[in-house]
Amino acid sequence: MIKNKLRGSTYMTRRVFCETGAVALTGLLAGGATLRAAAQETRLASIGGTAQTEAGPVRGLLRNGVQQFWGVPYGAPTGGANRFMPPQKPAAWNNVRDCFRLGERALMQPGRSEPASVVRALNRNSPQGEDCLNLNLFTPGLDGAARPVMVWLHGGGFSAGSGNYLLYNGTNLAKKEDVVVVVVNHRLNLHGFLHLADIGGDRWARSTNIGMQDQVATLEWIRDNIENFGGDPDRVTIFGQSGGGGKVTTLMAMPSAQGLFHRAIAQSGFALRGAPAADASEAAERFIAKLGIASNQLHRLQEMPVQQIQDAIYSEPRIAGLGNGPVIDGTVIPGHQWDPRAPSWSADVPLMIGTTETENGWIGPPPFELPEDEMLGLFATRLANGNPGEGRELLDLYRRLHPEKRNRMLWLTAESDNARRWNAQTLGKLKHEQGAAPSYLYFFDWYSPVHDNRMGSYHTLDIPFIFYNLDIAASMTGAEQSRYELGHAMSAAWAAFARTGDPDHPDIPHWPAFSPDAYPTMMFGDEIRVAEDPNREERLALASLRGT
Repeated sequence: MIKNKLRGSTYMTRRVFCETGAVALTGLLAGGATLRAAAQETRLASIGGTAQTEAGPVRGLLRNGVQQFWGVPYGAPTGGANRFMPPQKPAAWNNVRDCFRLGERALMQPGRSEPASVVRALNRNSPQGEDCLNLNLFTPGLDGAARPVMVWLHGGGFSAGSGNYLLYNGTNLAKKEDVVVVVVNHRLNLHGFLHLADIGGDRWARSTNIGMQDQVATLEWIRDNIENFGGDPDRVTIFGQSGGGGKVTTLMAMPSAQGLFHRAIAQSGFALRGAPAADASEAAERFIAKLGIASNQLHRLQEMPVQQIQDAIYSEPRIAGLGNGPVIDGTVIPGHQWDPRAPSWSADVPLMIGTTETENGWIGPPPFELPEDEMLGLFATRLANGNPGEGRELLDLYRRLHPEKRNRMLWLTAESDNARRWNAQTLGKLKHEQGAAPSYLYFFDWYSPVHDNRMGSYHTLDIPFIFYNLDIAASMTGAEQSRYELGHAMSAAWAAFARTGDPDHPDIPHWPAFSPDAYPTMMFGDEIRVAEDPNREERLALASLRGT
């Protein structure tokens, strides 16, 4: 194991991103009534520059030296004749379009929110609608600098969330690392994943996985327009967390996305397999029957009020397997994304993958302690196939290897080892076996002090460090000064990977590419260090219980 304290000489402190000064005052005066109308996004901002897109010119805001463009359309509204259809290009415009406000986010289940209150606090709950094909863009300059482009795909599975969270503001990352950050909204749940291709005839042949097709349309927009925003179309990185990681690993398996991105990062979320087309077709047929529509009347789906569709999705009885995510349709997604091997379409794309130590600490937050009988029951039923003896052996192993951990944190660690961490390591192996591009493993084990240390290193906690949004996300991270050093190390590593396909930079130890003999893993925590196969004994024990 190599240990290395952060050098701290180059990281940017909170002060850099909290300056107000004369520039901010000028912005408030210059913006006038136009800025006040969108005050949520324009505090301390001035009118920014104008950039040309294929559809027409757009104007953004200037805040803290970064050009911000909010709600830029990359596709047409998805209602009416565009409903359940592949994305269409937006209608062109002639006059300068002010992109000062958030666009609509995708339609989703009413009242759906995150399990963690500390993350829920960062959800703007912006309006939902069918005009959701928009993006937010942050760039240090509207010039020809050809900066790396980092495209963020939000979490929430394939059914919820949006790119409009405060947490995903790309200003700090763009300024600190001199990159262009693009944050995407796209169709979700049934609106994005109703599989009609096998029941609707030729007209509906591409009506499948349209939420993923939306993301391909975003990447095409970036290819065609990003140079006018100071970005390099030949250095595009897709990155995302949880459901966003699932989207990243799915895009890697899509022929239509080939060549549109050049590096990929999946954080605490991975899609190895999709739903069989036959199952998705059956769910779709049950849904249209619930609406009183025959398979030769699919045009009626585009004629009815969208609220009628929403009511049918979420009213009882619910339809199992309806619009849950990617479908293996044979064309848009030809086969299972990462089973049995890494997808050929992205063979030359380097991949970074990782997890947090106690992923499900974000649910609740959980009670501080876990009674012994419940602890043993969880190990037996959830990890040892219902066998109490094997569950006890596994629990004893974890206690021997983690003597400092109380029951709750020990269980959350074991659960993470068995699920998200297992999948991350599997992807690392599959990418290595493919032999065309490297993969890099990380493990985030910094514990948040919030909620009296009940959540640990929980799901989503790495995001504010990567975006360097540590003050924005104080509800998640607390207020410890060490946050800034870790935030520097992580945001710089992500940006280095976006630049070159290698995450090394001077303020972390050398980060080796994955190899199956050593499982080298960058550990991001109170110390930043490289560990060889950091959960080897646990991993092998879980593999034995899995029979693999």
